[in-house]
Amino acid sequence: MITINGTSVSFDEPMTVGTYLDAHQYRRSLIAVELNYEILPKSRYDETILKDGDILEVVSFVGGG
Repeated sequence: MITINGTSVSFDEPMTVGTYLDAHQYRRSLIAVELNYEILPKSRYDETILKDGDILEVVSFVGGG
């Protein structure tokens, strides 16, 4: 079980952070990802495999003034 933005999720197959983001139509240029309370560099999204017990937070940037 993995926690993503406060919701428990399970996957049938191993999944990378990048695969999850793409499947949920996140625009990588407009988000930040925290994995287990540490910022995950964008360069590692496609190589980082989500594991049981991980906590993933995806934060979208919002413009305004």
